[in-house]
Formats: sequence, C-alpha cells, structure tokens
Amino acid sequence: MNAVHGRYLHIDLSSGTARACPLTEDVFARLIGGIGLASYLLYRFCPLGADPLGPENPLVFASSPFIGTGITTASKIAVAAKSPQTGMIGDSLSSSYLALALKRTGYDALVITGQAPGWTVLAVDDSEIRLLPGSDLLGLDPAATAGAVRAELGSGFRVAAIGVAGERGVRFACIINDKHRAAGRSGVGAVLGSKNVKAIAVRGTGGVRLADPPRFLAAVAAMQRKLAESEGRKGMTELGTIQTIDLTNEFGGCPTRNFTDGQFEAAEQLNGNTLKATRLVANKACFACTIACGRVTRLGDGANKYLVNTHPRNWKVAVEGPEYENAWALGADCGVGDLDAVIKANYLCNDLGMDPISMGATLAAAMELYERGVIDESVTGMPLPFGSAEALVRMTEATGYREGFGDLLAEGAKRMTERFGHPELFMGVKGQEFPAYDPRGFQGMGVAYATCNRGACHLRAWTPAIETSGVMPPHATEGKGRWVAEEQNRTTAHDATGLCLFVGAGGITLADIAPVLAAATGFPYTEEELVRAGERIWNLERLWNLGAGFTAKDDTLPKRLLTEPHRRGPSAGVVVRLEPMLHEYYAARGWTPDGVPTREKLAALGLA
Repeated sequence: MNAVHGRYLHIDLSSGTARACPLTEDVFARLIGGIGLASYLLYRFCPLGADPLGPENPLVFASSPFIGTGITTASKIAVAAKSPQTGMIGDSLSSSYLALALKRTGYDALVITGQAPGWTVLAVDDSEIRLLPGSDLLGLDPAATAGAVRAELGSGFRVAAIGVAGERGVRFACIINDKHRAAGRSGVGAVLGSKNVKAIAVRGTGGVRLADPPRFLAAVAAMQRKLAESEGRKGMTELGTIQTIDLTNEFGGCPTRNFTDGQFEAAEQLNGNTLKATRLVANKACFACTIACGRVTRLGDGANKYLVNTHPRNWKVAVEGPEYENAWALGADCGVGDLDAVIKANYLCNDLGMDPISMGATLAAAMELYERGVIDESVTGMPLPFGSAEALVRMTEATGYREGFGDLLAEGAKRMTERFGHPELFMGVKGQEFPAYDPRGFQGMGVAYATCNRGACHLRAWTPAIETSGVMPPHATEGKGRWVAEEQNRTTAHDATGLCLFVGAGGITLADIAPVLAAATGFPYTEEELVRAGERIWNLERLWNLGAGFTAKDDTLPKRLLTEPHRRGPSAGVVVRLEPMLHEYYAARGWTPDGVPTREKLAALGLA
C-alpha cells in the first residue's frame, strides 16, 4: 500500500506476546487512518461492558497516511480507549515524534490489551517488542521518564509516558510525549497506568512510499505557500492560542467561576499580549510544524511562592504553556487572575500528567461547593474560594498525588459533585468537563458539546468561527444544528489525515488536503469523499456509544446553561435553546428523532 502499511501490532501485556495483523485497503479508503483507524480498532477490540480501568479495555495508538511524508504539521498520533471519565469512546490526538517512530516500524497502529504483571516499559523496536522493568521510574515526571528510557535504550527511541497522575489513576490523566505534548483528554493516561505501563518507547527504521511523488510534492508546495502567506497563521505564530481569551470575553462566552458568568474581569492579565510581553521565552513548534504556536514561558519575578507548596518538588520555572484552554480552566473558570499561579498550575499539570481543562473545571466546581457552604476546611484542608491562587496551585498538586481533598478532585467534576449531593454543579457532558466556551455566548457550542462522541469537546465543531464572523449571530439557533453536523464530519476527516487543525487558521481546507492525500495514497479522494469518510467515522463511534448504553437523553447540557442566563455582559438574559438545534442536528445526520442512525443512513455509508 502507499502512505500506509496495511497492518497493526497487537500486544498482549498479560502474556507478553505480540502478533502482526493485517488491515485491508478498504479500511484506509473508507476511514483514512488516525482517529478513523483508532475508532475502528477500538470498535473491534473493546467489549461494550469493559471496565475502562480493567485489562479488557484496549489502548490504541494509530498513525495516519500523512505521517512521515514531510507535509507541514503532519505529526498527530491518535490515542483511543474506553474513557474512564465517560464510559464512552475516548480519543485524544497529540503532535508527536512518536507518530513518526510508529510509522517507521512498518505498522499503522498498536493495539495494547491485557495488563503487565508489574510496572513496565513497553519497547517496540521495529517488529520486536520487549517488556522492561519500570518500577524504578515511578514518581518521575514524563520528561524525566523519557530521558531515563532513552538513556537506557538509545536516542533513536521516542517515548510517551505517564506522570504520577497516571500511576495513581487520576481519571483525567494524560499521556505525555516530546516532554510537553499530550494526548490530553478522556483519561487515556489512567488507562495506560491501569495496564502497569509507565512508558512506551518506539523506534522504527523504515520509510513511507508515496503513490505519486511528483504530484504529491507539487500539491504540498502549493499548500505550504498558502499557509505561509496567511494572516491567520501569522496570528497563531505571534500570539498562540491564548489570544482567544479576548474573543470569548468580548462576546460574553468566556466561562467564569464555574460558568456563573460569561466575562472575566481579569482576562487582560491572562491574554496573549500580556503573556508575550511579560512571560514569553520563545515560540515552540511541534514535529513537522511551520506554525510554532507553542509558548515557552517562565514565572515572573517574585513568583517564588509558587516554587514549593505542599511538597518540596516541581521546582521548574520555565516550561511550555499555558495555551488558551489551560489559561481559561486554571484562570477564569476558577476566578484566578494571577498569571504566575496559572502558569505554575499549568507546569504542574504537565509534570504530573493531567488534563488542565478537567483539572481547572473540577476545581472550579469544588470552589462553588465551598462558597455555597456545602464543604469547608474540614473537607478541603484549606480555604477554597474563587480567585485563590494558593488553592489553585496546592490543589493541582494534591490532585496529581491523590492526597487529601485531591483524592476526590482526581475523580473529576461529575463524580465529585455527586459525592456532595450537587450534581447540577458539574459543568460538562457525559462525564467530561466543558472546555473554554460558554454556549450562552455561542449557541452553536451547545449542540456541539451535547452531541460529541467523547463528551464535552470543542475540537470537532468550533462554532465561534462562524458566530463572530457575521455568518450566524452568536445567540441565534437556526442552521446551527446542521452546521455542527457538517463540521463534525469535516473535522473528523481532517483529524484522520494526521494534520494539525491549526492549518485551518491558515485557510487550508479539505479541498486543499484531498489532492495531497490522493497523491500520497493513490486512493481517488475528493473533498466530498473526505467529508463522507468523516461522517462514516462519526456514525461508527455513535454506534459504539449507543451499544454502551448511551441514548439521546444523554445529548443534553447542565440545567444552568438551559435555565440560568448571565446577569450582565453581551450574553445577559440568554440561555441555551438546545432542543431546536438538536432536532435539526439529528435530521441533518439522517438519524431518528431519538438520535439513532437509521438503517438507510448506515447502508449509504457502507456500515450496515
């Protein structure tokens, strides 16, 4: 095959064995690769009733056709498992040299099942696997773990690792690679930890064959020129994603203090210009990237109070981040406007291996419980009001180590709020906490959150793009259900190719991508066929979730968003009108009014 290898490696940790298994051309022609391939393999291998933290839950790492071809931003590896946060399909994408290393092994994916008998490092060296002792790595952060593993195995290995949070089963633990890049959402780090695997090291020495190299190179060059000249790309390079806080705050869609408000009065203290002027050390690019939206930052003068808190560890003063989502969750959602505290908490999330979105959102829910008097210092161990920089830093660390009140925070906002009898204070969908967009400011995000196959997610349909451009007013509902369905299809297809979504900021669309993918693979992809492939993947995931017991009743939002409007700002008086958007969404998808794909739709997609 071209651009792919047509096989995956199934590793059984319980027996310590591995076998190569074939993949047909049809799988790639219809599902592209990446997240499409990961979802397909999860559908095949994961029993619907599997315990997410049990040995029967497979963990899948999948590569994509573009990986290893030299195309800009083609570095995404897809990681999928049954999520310990939601019980649904959990998937996460990470920019990673690991994606390239996996591609060079001659496999398109790893399927990891079972459980190692003790803490282990899984090493994949082309076709050879080894299970190496890993107990001496416990307690190390992912970057130190990777350094130790590469020192032992060789610098040609690329390493993905968990931190203390993954070791201790924090439900929103990440898998970290390349020191700071994360498969961040859905709790895949907890799944890897449940398998007693501290790290995965991969080395590949093979190459990638293209169907039509001259046509591929010409199409890549045209796409790169378009990206290089784009003002949107230049903005991402200049300020990174953290610039988004100005946009959401302006439209009343910046969730503040656990979604009790839509504007944060200290937003300017956390925005891209402030970060650049006061804390930025350098830009950073992922593997194969020509955008470099990453931020390397350092704590400001006088921030020594954040170097040591409950434990004499985590002394770093210059690392990567925060990005917008992290700055929002650890900042505005907790009411914290202290930039150094937000940066320090972000560093801790990275070192401990936790999703900063879920960390901040869970802490915000706990802060509301505290301010309402539901919990007090006898439970939390310290004051927990909104705006407390000290609480933010100390609770982030306590969560990673599951110490004190952090043990409850480590269960996530849904379980934590239920524990104290106030499930209505969980701001999320299907067990996963919301990211940084309030649907009362951006109505379309309401139906995007409610219907995403992995729980609350902004990455498969980001409606502020159209709601702030004049195409569709932010508070209108008409047309947004259909737009979200179509965008989920397009974005899912984009993700399956292995390209970063941020090429979209440079004006790169599926129309640009299709001819490049066709030249790489030899499959006659068109823009329409890529959209259809995205729709096919989306329906496949929906079927798995339905089989796991989820229904249209779960396609909903917290009561707060549906009944409690903001009291001030641009979205004052607005609630989310989900029902009309949801009905339109189901109809656009060709599903029943109960949100079930019809036989006709499945037949049309070749999924019957």
